[in-house]
Amino acid sequence: QVQLVESGGGLVQPGGSLRLSCAASRTIFSTMGWYRQAPGKERELVATITYGGSITTATSVKGRFTISRDNAKNTVYLQMNSLKPEDTAIYYCHTHYLIDYWGKGTLVTVSS
Repeated sequence: QVQLVESGGGLVQPGGSLRLSCAASRTIFSTMGWYRQAPGKERELVATITYGGSITTATSVKGRFTISRDNAKNTVYLQMNSLKPEDTAIYYCHTHYLIDYWGKGTLVTVSS
């Protein structure tokens, strides 16, 4: 059993930055990732990172968002810069070990 707890969401103006964190309840050797779901849209991949640090990033956020992880702290981060209104969504942390594990999500609102 794995619990994932996200934090760091909030309201930010366009062009601003936020850093999301996801703390796992135990050591995760699997790939961890961030997904998001905007109102009325399907959940989509934002970025993933393996235990060894290999990264994939969605085209829509490449160059603006950076995923990282601290294996000693069982935590994955998402640094979001140059935020746009279309980045508004609930952001979910995810990992897979035999089954999928999801956090409850953290809301990011980009608005002036």
